[in-house]
Amino acid sequence: MTMRRPLRFAALAAGLSFAGAVLASAQPAALLPRALPTEPVVFETAAQLQVRVVVVTDGLEHPWGLAFLPDGHLLVTERGGALQLVREGSAGPAPITGVPRVHARGLAGLMDVALHPDFGNNQLVYLTYSKPGEDGVRVAVARGRLEGTALKEVEDIFLSDLLRADGTAASRLVFDDEGFLYVTVGGAFRYGATNIGARAQDPADTVGKLLRLTDDGGVPPDNPFVGLDGRRPEVYSLGHRNQLGLTIHPETGGVWAHENGPLGGDEVNLILPGANYGWPVVSYSRDYSGGRVAERTWQEGMRGAEIVWLPAIAPSGMVFYDGDRFPAWRGNLFVGSLRIGGVRNTGHLQRIVFNDQGQEAIRESLFADLRQRIRDVRQGPDGLLYLLTDADNGALLRVEPAQDE
Repeated sequence: MTMRRPLRFAALAAGLSFAGAVLASAQPAALLPRALPTEPVVFETAAQLQVRVVVVTDGLEHPWGLAFLPDGHLLVTERGGALQLVREGSAGPAPITGVPRVHARGLAGLMDVALHPDFGNNQLVYLTYSKPGEDGVRVAVARGRLEGTALKEVEDIFLSDLLRADGTAASRLVFDDEGFLYVTVGGAFRYGATNIGARAQDPADTVGKLLRLTDDGGVPPDNPFVGLDGRRPEVYSLGHRNQLGLTIHPETGGVWAHENGPLGGDEVNLILPGANYGWPVVSYSRDYSGGRVAERTWQEGMRGAEIVWLPAIAPSGMVFYDGDRFPAWRGNLFVGSLRIGGVRNTGHLQRIVFNDQGQEAIRESLFADLRQRIRDVRQGPDGLLYLLTDADNGALLRVEPAQDE
């Protein structure tokens, strides 16, 4: 996509108007949507001053996750089941063949992508997806070897327990510095008498958990529940609802994950081995019907969240920034948002600053004027931030210093 002189959003100061003063009771609240600009856009921010957002490519159908290849190209998953190769400056994304068949319905489908830490030698790519089967749908982790524009020798190295009827369960992937693979398995939703959310508290069930695996899908011998009766050895932490963000802290090596509540109570957690994060026994959330999910927000034996959102921001994607291109942002946590408080077209990127004690000190909402659902955020090898927008015609965006020529 050819970019010309940056536009500024000063002229949009009167924007953010609601789509009509009166909405039908059956319709969710919404702002008027905006198409992505065809030229770079400069934004004012609190710490970095001016940054520029550039559309790298569009034409992506509900993109979900991305990974950076050593040659500078990117792999991007689309929820419908396609894995795309994105080359900047090309006519558009190119499909990778050999991707497993996915259960693409509603919010289920192809989700995250990650490269093996030794990808330069083994070319191994990992995918997480909704796998259909005769007995229902499960979250699967697949591994294949990338050869040109094809995945070869693709195999499932992990299958979760069965999900609920529509197969919806978010899943993210990340490798730590020791080469262990962390996988989130969501889907622990709560629906009145059918309280599937209770599965998050069952240590013999992989739904509502964060898992820790070896690179071939095996169980690390030091996992917290290895050798314990009635507990799945893959489980690293439990008590999660639906986790859409997973990252490794670049300095401490700590595992951080975030999850969506139904109405409020979205949270970011620092994951400790064997810890229980409470869902649905303790929660700040309300059910979609309006009632409280739990009577308490904390109790003994359950670990509290590092960050909680009220109202909900529907977080998706997360990364700690440690690059050199935005010095004022080093150490900050960036979280994608799909929408605020149930209002459509309010997606944005959140910047979270921590104090010297590691506690949340500042929150800043970025790029809200774009009115895009931000599905994922990653730091590129070039030290810039890359975002995916969740839409029929989704896009890969790059955030760069405005002073760059």
